[in-house]
Amino acid sequence: MDEKALEQVYQENLEERIIKYLAEQNGFSLEEAMSVYYSSKLSNKIHEGREDIQYLDYKVLSDILKETEPQLFV
Repeated sequence: MDEKALEQVYQENLEERIIKYLAEQNGFSLEEAMSVYYSSKLSNKIHEGREDIQYLDYKVLSDILKETEPQLFV
């Protein structure tokens, strides 16, 4: 497996963990949590690998999302 493929697998697993954690912590269904996550600016940063943010813990990223984009949680 090359580095690009490995990075893709890591990112997919990270996104799954973030979505599951968002659902658990906020009483969302998985579909609602997916909608929140994929409509966020954070998901774009993670996808593009900006600022190496994708290497932070999924719980930290979930907290960052809630703090920086609270409008997604109403």
